[in-house]
Amino acid sequence: MKTTDKFHDRNVAAVREKMKKRAEVGLKKYGQDTTREDFTLNDWLNELQQELMDATVYIEAVMHKLK
Repeated sequence: MKTTDKFHDRNVAAVREKMKKRAEVGLKKYGQDTTREDFTLNDWLNELQQELMDATVYIEAVMHKLK
């Protein structure tokens, strides 16, 4: 993967591409992006908490498979 980034870090470029695709999917799915004004700070914290709980479950599943 080529990048025009000043630092030419292929890992950063790969993450940026994934984030771009994820943002496009989110926009199609929800019809808005993270610049939305209808979420309160508590709404955003709740979203973050749910995502982190999911991540913790994924980590647990992988750890279980590694045993």
